[in-house]
Amino acid sequence: MMGGAENIRKRKSGHRSRLGSLCLVSLFLITVLCSTAGASALVPVKKGAKRQKGERIVLDHADRLHYDIMKNPNANILNGNVQFTHGNIKLFCDSAYYYKASNSFEAFSNVRMVQGDTLSLTADYLKYDGDAQIAQARKNVHLRHRGTLLITDSLNYDKLYNLGYFFDGGKLHDGKNVLVSDWGEYSPQTREAVFNYHVKLTNERFTLTSDTLHYNTLTKVTHIVGPSNINSGGNRIYTERGYYDTAKDYAELFDRSVVINGKSTMTGDSMFYDKKNGNMHAYGNIIYNDKGSKNLLTGDYCEYSDTTGYAMATKNAVVRDYSSPDTLYMHADTFKIFTYNIRTDSVYRLVHGYHKARAFRTDVQSVCDSLKYDSKNKKMTMYGNPIVWNNNQQLLGEEIQVFMDTTIDSVHVMRQALLAQQLDSACYNQVAGREMFAYFNGGKLAWSKVLGNVDVAYFPYDSDSIMIGLNRMQTSELRMYMKDRKMSRIWSAPANGTMYPLKLAPEEQLFLKNFAWFDYIRPKNKDDIFVWKEKAAGTELRETVRRQAPLQTLSEIARKKMGRQSGGAR
Repeated sequence: MMGGAENIRKRKSGHRSRLGSLCLVSLFLITVLCSTAGASALVPVKKGAKRQKGERIVLDHADRLHYDIMKNPNANILNGNVQFTHGNIKLFCDSAYYYKASNSFEAFSNVRMVQGDTLSLTADYLKYDGDAQIAQARKNVHLRHRGTLLITDSLNYDKLYNLGYFFDGGKLHDGKNVLVSDWGEYSPQTREAVFNYHVKLTNERFTLTSDTLHYNTLTKVTHIVGPSNINSGGNRIYTERGYYDTAKDYAELFDRSVVINGKSTMTGDSMFYDKKNGNMHAYGNIIYNDKGSKNLLTGDYCEYSDTTGYAMATKNAVVRDYSSPDTLYMHADTFKIFTYNIRTDSVYRLVHGYHKARAFRTDVQSVCDSLKYDSKNKKMTMYGNPIVWNNNQQLLGEEIQVFMDTTIDSVHVMRQALLAQQLDSACYNQVAGREMFAYFNGGKLAWSKVLGNVDVAYFPYDSDSIMIGLNRMQTSELRMYMKDRKMSRIWSAPANGTMYPLKLAPEEQLFLKNFAWFDYIRPKNKDDIFVWKEKAAGTELRETVRRQAPLQTLSEIARKKMGRQSGGAR
């Protein structure tokens, strides 16, 4: 009886022991399944991925091997100089759990994994699945590949796809570049790295911040695919798509990127920027804004140097000067801009506009073949049949200089100068001469001075503002004074002239020989500057031929000298 009871107690004890063992095994399996599920969630899913059972993990060495059913019933426990081999991977550590049945192991302390002769990984802990060919490294992880070092606390390495990825913050060192982000991946095969969330790339020349960045450690080229800022000294680039060569300091920017240099900004559909020499080429809806000198340049193609301040724009090119309350708009086929005293408080620019130049401001409009604008002196010089309008006045000549501040200040017309003032649909005050100066007050013509071969046709008014006749006059110098946009008085040098009653004025005396009214080509608004309008045939000025001093060759001088000497001898 006693023996039977003892047997029963033994069976119960064994049963409890087996139950305990089963509970431990079940708990372990649950833990493994959960950890495997968690790990699989971190493994990148790729189309066509086939993870088949491969070769077995080989235990090369361990100072001590033992088995502890209470501690880990499914593993061989290894201690001291542990070494595994799996294909071309070798792993070294201080201790490990070796799961022969599942072809996997866990490595602890001084973990070092080597693949070939170019890639190594160190960590405090590593779990490796030989069938899935995935290594999960934790704490003080260092992944080295050629000249690249990736540092993180959580890294998974996929041997099948040759890809390492981190998800708890990481730092990549690549020569002179350092990249940090919250999440990222690195492929030793392609040398491509992808970084996401709070990305920052730094070196001694610039800092790049972004949320998404692709980087090639071989070419040193970054592929920007999200909102990013590149800061380099006084320069800053904002882009959402582009490429940046960190070795050459060369950027290719798209999708309305912005380059900021001090107080100036350049925006375009696509831009190519060489930071080393400061040269930029921009295409598509270009906007260059210089807030320092208050100039704006637009067009569909632009070249710019941020070292010299030189710019060239064409294709719908427009220059705006908004330094005054009334913005000046200038259009030409091509603009070239030269900057002086760059990056100083006394910076100014010379703007050259070539071919079919048109300008508009509320108080002054102009048309010419080419122009030059001085932002320092607020002076616009026009060449090639230039015409300037102010209210109901028109000035033309071979060359015109217009001085403008907040309003038009003065005009200087050189050679074949003509001032015409429209009184009504049929009558025009006209003054022609070799040279003319016109002065304005509050945007209105105050007085003018005409020099050389002055020819006048004007219609005087009586005290009741009634037109009384036509005055034709020729003199060498004339001064005209205006009031309420009407001629109030005239001073002239000795003159010859005739006063005709209005109804008796001969038709041929109503207009000067070179009179033409070009209101039909006048820019009516800021958008009208893009519409080029040709003058009527036969109305173009014929430029005067300037007298030049006769040029003498040395042979001619010698011959004349010899002639004088021979004449003296006789």
